[in-house]
Amino acid sequence: MPLTRRHILASGLAAPALLKFGLGAAQAATTLKLSHQFPGGTIDEGDFRDRMCRKFAATIAERAKGALEVQVYPGSSLMKTNAQFGAMRKGALDMSLYPSPYAGGEVPELNIGLMPALVTSYAQGVAWKKAPVGRKLTEILDSKGIILVSWVWQAGGVASRERPLYAPADAKGLKVRGGSREMDLMMKQAGAATLSIPSNESYAAMQTGACDAVITSSTSLISFRLEELAKALTSGRERSYWFMLEPIMMSKIVFSGLPKDQQDLIMSVGEELEAFGQAGAKADDTRVEEVFTKAGAKVQNLDEATMGKWREIARETAWKDYAGKNANCAELLKLAEQVS
Repeated sequence: MPLTRRHILASGLAAPALLKFGLGAAQAATTLKLSHQFPGGTIDEGDFRDRMCRKFAATIAERAKGALEVQVYPGSSLMKTNAQFGAMRKGALDMSLYPSPYAGGEVPELNIGLMPALVTSYAQGVAWKKAPVGRKLTEILDSKGIILVSWVWQAGGVASRERPLYAPADAKGLKVRGGSREMDLMMKQAGAATLSIPSNESYAAMQTGACDAVITSSTSLISFRLEELAKALTSGRERSYWFMLEPIMMSKIVFSGLPKDQQDLIMSVGEELEAFGQAGAKADDTRVEEVFTKAGAKVQNLDEATMGKWREIARETAWKDYAGKNANCAELLKLAEQVS
């Protein structure tokens, strides 16, 4: 039976995942598993997040010349969505393209990756990486056993089964999926009831009536076919209070077990693909409007005055609650507010 990295890790040692044999000599090669919750496609077609993972795998394979490979597992086919973060921390999963606030239960600081009305543009989100807030977040995750490989931000919108969820006054009486504890706090203050589910469970929740409105990324609104159930869309194309950090992450245990050249390769390819990720997110902000309009939904964009109303509620609820969690959260929020 071939020797796998998991067998060796089980013995407490870090070593390559797979041994390939050729011409009578053993050549060590590492195979990493990259999991995500989004629909699978091809390197050229489908959800850009899946495509980004496949491009990452293809580029690694090409440049590593057989010494390092990445296998992509879409649609939570390797393990369930919410289990992926903890599995990476333990070294039981190598990599994931993972929505950062999904891990807020384990690492509260990560909820800043979906703090309502804190990040309001792609330029602001992209600037985080090299700003003090990005360095602090990277440091915290490293201490928790996670390496940030590729930063990606996504704007989001609201798909509603019946009446639009546009201004805070519209939230009263609705059952809303917000995507993070902080988003839920803002929605509750506006009068909504909330439910906490991964975005890949949104279709079923809307279909059964368990959820009246889903707030999620433009890409997920498309990939999970919510236009089939929605009569209204509040688009995130012009402005949005919903911007999520959805990076490619890696287990520090696994990363630390790789040779330096492979570590450098992973990080350099991850950085190169950030531009692809941001272009894909922006393109879907436009495409989602086309998809929902074609399906007959009413499509609106937030104006600045309405955005301001949401921001006021967010400051008094989500921001205040987050800053009170611990010293790291308070510092991260303060640093984030410095990025314009």
